[in-house]
Amino acid sequence: MNPDLVLYDSRIQQYVATLDIAALEALESITETKTYPKGSLMLKAGQICRNSFELVSGIARKYHLHNGAEITNEIYFEHDLALSFGSYALQRPSEEYIEALTDVTARVIHYDSFQKAKEEHPMLRQLDLMLLEYYGIWVEDRMNQMRRYSATERYKQLLEHTPHIIKSVPLTYIASYLGISLETLSRIRSRR
Repeated sequence: MNPDLVLYDSRIQQYVATLDIAALEALESITETKTYPKGSLMLKAGQICRNSFELVSGIARKYHLHNGAEITNEIYFEHDLALSFGSYALQRPSEEYIEALTDVTARVIHYDSFQKAKEEHPMLRQLDLMLLEYYGIWVEDRMNQMRRYSATERYKQLLEHTPHIIKSVPLTYIASYLGISLETLSRIRSRR
């Protein structure tokens, strides 16, 4: 993982540890734990993303369709926050799907409940801003990787930061996430 992301994630965790009891209780009161069986859609294209999903266990992916092909945008693991950002922030229909690749357990917070909690607890507004900044840094880092690095370099980085991905995620989705064909990924893997 990018060192800047690790540092920022640490800052978020430190901030969460400073939340007052009232803010923590408000957050807990609006959080529901749900399970999603392998293969189920946590969000469908055309739906408004009204929930954020913090993965407690399992693996999920976010993808969109392009000319009938599924293009994987993100792969989520334990502790990751899954949502269709544009749909969630603007409360408009999503162009993306979120799919459980394994059985997933997630802590789910409804958009309206979180907005109300932020009004009542300013510390939650700061947390929301920090999460938004983290996502912005992640997106910028991902775009830079796609522009600066070869497919082989992107694959090596993926293995360095999430080595368990190869055992957990179908190669088709990994190739799509890296922006390459399955054949190219197979060639890269055979050279290792």
